[in-house]
Amino acid sequence: MRSGVIARKVGMTRLFTETGEHIPVTVLDLNNCQVLAQRTEEKNGYTAVQLGSGMAKVKNVSRAQRGHFAVAKVEPKSRVAEFRVSPDNLIDIGAEITADHFIEGQYVDASGTSVGKGFAGAMKRHGFGGLRASHGVSISHRSHGSTGQCQDPGKVFKGKKMAGQMGNKQITTLNLRVVKTDVERGLIMVRGAVPGSKGGWVLLRDAVKKTLPDDVPIPGSFRGGSNGGAKPKADADDTEAEVPEVEQTAAEDVAETPAEGTKAPEADNKADEAGAKDASDTEEGQDK
Repeated sequence: MRSGVIARKVGMTRLFTETGEHIPVTVLDLNNCQVLAQRTEEKNGYTAVQLGSGMAKVKNVSRAQRGHFAVAKVEPKSRVAEFRVSPDNLIDIGAEITADHFIEGQYVDASGTSVGKGFAGAMKRHGFGGLRASHGVSISHRSHGSTGQCQDPGKVFKGKKMAGQMGNKQITTLNLRVVKTDVERGLIMVRGAVPGSKGGWVLLRDAVKKTLPDDVPIPGSFRGGSNGGAKPKADADDTEAEVPEVEQTAAEDVAETPAEGTKAPEADNKADEAGAKDASDTEEGQDK
C-alpha cells in the first residue's frame, strides 16, 4: 500500500486526444507536497506517513506546529494529512512527492469537502416530489410532508430525510482515471469531477477497487530524502531478488582476502628465494 498525495483543486478543463476526442479533466496542483513525519508500528502502533502541502504564514502557525515543522526541516504547511502505508513503503522525511507518483491510465480515489449549498429544502436536498400544485394545498407545495407517526413512538427517528444544510461534507469519488501528469509544474489531471470548490484541498490515493499497475513507482516518486527517488514496481522486485547474490559475492571476496598480519604462501616463497640469492652473492664476494 503506497502513500497518497495532498493536492489543491485548480479547476476543470479539457484535453484532446490524437483522434480528436476531448476528455473533461480536473487539474490538481501538488503545491510542494512534502513528508513531515513517519508513523511506525513500534512507536505508534500503525504505519503511515504524514504529508504537508501549501504554504502557511509563520504568524498563523502555533508554536507547537512550528516545532513540528522545524524537526522535519520544512517550511510551515497549510494542509497536513496522514496516509496509511505498508512498512516497506515509508518515505524519508523531507522528501517532496512529484506528479509522476501516479502514472497515466492509473485509477485513483479523490476525497474532498463538497461545495456547501446552505440550508435547502427536502425537494432540492433529497429529490422529493413535493405536494400537488393544484388548489387545496394551502401554500405547502414544496413541503416534505409528514415526519412522524402518532403518540407511539411519539418521536422523529434519527436519519429522517428533512430540510437542512446541504453540501459541505467529506465526499470520496472512486475510480477516477489519470489522463496526464506534468512533473515540471506539479500538475495531475484526472478524468471527471472531483469533490470541492476551486482552491479546495483534495486527498488523492491509489484506487482501492482497481488493481495497481506494475510500472508504478515504489514506494513513490519524490525528490530529496536519503533514497533520492524510487524505482518502478517490477525493478524493485528484481533488486530484492539480486540481494542474496551480492551478499554471496562479498562473502567470497572476504574469504579470498588474506587476514591482516598474515602473508600469502606465494609471497613467503619469493622472500625465501631472494634471501638465498643475496647470501650466495655475499659468499662469492668474500672468496674474491
